[in-house]
Amino acid sequence: MNLPFLSAADIHRALDFRVLTDALAAAFRVGAEAPVRHVHTVNGAGDGKLLLMPAWRTDEAIGIKIVTVFPGNRRHGVPTVGALYVLLDGVTGHPVALLDGETITQRRTGAASALAARYLTRPDAKTLLVVGTGALAPYMARAHAANHAFQHILMWGRDAERARAVAAHLALDGLPAIAVQSLDDGMDRADVVTCATTSTEPIIRGEQLHPGMHIDLVGSFTPQMREVDDACVARAKVFVDTFAGALKEAGDLVQPIAAGSFSRAQVRAELADLVAGRHAGRESQDEITLFKSVGTALEDLAAARLAYARRVV
Repeated sequence: MNLPFLSAADIHRALDFRVLTDALAAAFRVGAEAPVRHVHTVNGAGDGKLLLMPAWRTDEAIGIKIVTVFPGNRRHGVPTVGALYVLLDGVTGHPVALLDGETITQRRTGAASALAARYLTRPDAKTLLVVGTGALAPYMARAHAANHAFQHILMWGRDAERARAVAAHLALDGLPAIAVQSLDDGMDRADVVTCATTSTEPIIRGEQLHPGMHIDLVGSFTPQMREVDDACVARAKVFVDTFAGALKEAGDLVQPIAAGSFSRAQVRAELADLVAGRHAGRESQDEITLFKSVGTALEDLAAARLAYARRVV
């Protein structure tokens, strides 16, 4: 079997952020079968994890993302995370293509947040703050910027030199990006905050929020991880990508619910509700909104199908 393989470069070329965001909107509108991801421990691999993320649209397409997280990979000189996406025909079940899974993840994660921001950000928002300087950070900045005309993009991370480097890289793309010295400074100036870290302790505090702000959280994806404190969640009008995923895996919500400072009933809607018009999203200029995502295989399937359709043959 000689399957086409879409490399990282192929996917970057195919998945323009604005087009991808529109594709995700259509995918959430019609829906798909997307079970919560399977997570398995791989013994003998330094507590490695194997994640399986399937999704399908009956008679249209099937896809599965295979992800490995091996913390010991540094000693082998390879990245901790590896990912491959397998796209299959929805009628026959036969493989159609293989795609670079990491790039699919990076671009669909940014686009999903940008999609939520269409409903949750104030139209007059001028300043975006990106918290974190890892591999995902520049994609979050680009996705938000492709969907909203920000006048300023601020970068902050614990490694100030890295924050300056990411900002400089974005500036080369023509984005109005600069690094800020302190998180407090960035929070004071920001209208929208996107946070993409692997933190297990809150970075953003409720006292740092101000009226009209939108908070986007994509970093934590286990109950032990979190990027905001209980006060931040309690002050905000909270939305999620999916109830099934976020209420099981997102430490930013799971921990406050367990502590009794927040409740499941306070989660207003999931992304499909916003797209379908079942919830209006932001309803006033002054309210604080928060979107928490852990990722759903529906997004991967939509991104993979779009990349395959737009591939350069």
